[in-house]
Amino acid sequence: MKKVITYGTYDLFHEGHYNLLKNAKSLGDYLIVGVTSDYFDRLRGKFNVRESLMQRIENVRATGFADEIIVEEYFGQKIDDIRKFNIDIFTVGSDWKGYFDYLQEYCEVHYLPRTDGISSTQIRNSNTLKLGIIGNEKILDRLLDECTFVTGIEVVGAFTDVKGSDSEYRSKKFNSLKQYDSIEALIDSTDAIYINLPLSERDLIIDKVLEGKRHVLTEFPFSTSVIKTKELLNKAKDNNLILMEGLKTAYAPAFTKMIAIAKSGQIGKLLNVEANFTQVLGEELSNQIRIAGGSVLSLGAYPLLAIFKLLGFNYKKLDFISYKQNGVDILSKINLIYEDSMGSATIAINAKAEGDMVVSGSKGYIYVPAPWWKTEYFELRFEDANKNQKYFYKFEGEGLRYELIEFQKCINDGVESFLMSHSDILEEVKVLEAYTNEHNVTIIV
Repeated sequence: MKKVITYGTYDLFHEGHYNLLKNAKSLGDYLIVGVTSDYFDRLRGKFNVRESLMQRIENVRATGFADEIIVEEYFGQKIDDIRKFNIDIFTVGSDWKGYFDYLQEYCEVHYLPRTDGISSTQIRNSNTLKLGIIGNEKILDRLLDECTFVTGIEVVGAFTDVKGSDSEYRSKKFNSLKQYDSIEALIDSTDAIYINLPLSERDLIIDKVLEGKRHVLTEFPFSTSVIKTKELLNKAKDNNLILMEGLKTAYAPAFTKMIAIAKSGQIGKLLNVEANFTQVLGEELSNQIRIAGGSVLSLGAYPLLAIFKLLGFNYKKLDFISYKQNGVDILSKINLIYEDSMGSATIAINAKAEGDMVVSGSKGYIYVPAPWWKTEYFELRFEDANKNQKYFYKFEGEGLRYELIEFQKCINDGVESFLMSHSDILEEVKVLEAYTNEHNVTIIV
């Protein structure tokens, strides 16, 4: 029996995929199809695969050509699979011609002709999301750079003349953007809006964009008003619009994997979460205060995300301790007490501490080194060190591409993100509102 193996992502399954699998099957008696995992696709630079792994596997299975389907998860797996399954022929599309010649040491290599005029990338690009930008803070440069890694998003232009914005700063890419004279004109030219404005202006502008029936991706923190947040979330839901907070950690592959492992029971019952995020901003301090305020409003969203994802929302007590200079909290602690667990965070915009995260459980703990909010690596540690496990997941670029991909996916699917849900947003705002209202806040000056 002659065995054939081929690999692919098979996203947005089309005629080209069908023809390639049909031709691969004709090369032998038994066809094994490797479907790339979501993580491996991202590792290879494919950041905007639309369909889930299970859906893509089902797409392949439905053709009837595959005798066996496996998942490709790492570089070098092709050699391992060829040996493991005693493969006679390896085959892929002709656009890879020459690239896999190194496999000729292990089996025959065939490059199959591709179907002209069709590809998953073309299909994704045919439904381009037209994105407008409101605001001109320094994060804009990073956002525009990250957009280049996500196919299917076209930045059409910006409106930057908004109250509270930095009147002196201009993004390095500012001159390359079409400048609109009004928010209304920008809305008319777009499908969605990305908002990077000072916190004091966000509620008003989000509301205006939702009134214009456009999807919204806004920088963090979302707001400091629970009432206004509920109004905005309800308005988005009532109009079938996606309203998402751009807290990049929520969408990072390693962070979501760490949360899943922690909640799976491998380290036992979760008892304590300690997450720290501190910066010494120096000359940038006044600019950060203008944008969001002190440490709690500037950085609190990050540890709150981790604590809520791991311990939930049903805390019994919330309190704060803040060291203030000139009325601004330079360093703060947030403490949340639950029925049978606790969470705490140290955050600072002009002080420094170890920026790691520790998740303590009854059987062991998870250690995520600094900067944990850009998680690439974490460890499961136990009393018996022989049981320790290490996990590595690449954090690409500035991480904003992950939230852009999720935003695009949510719009296409018509559902809110479960990675940063409306409930996650609302609970974050509840804590920030409590702080701004000086509820259970101890001040040190």
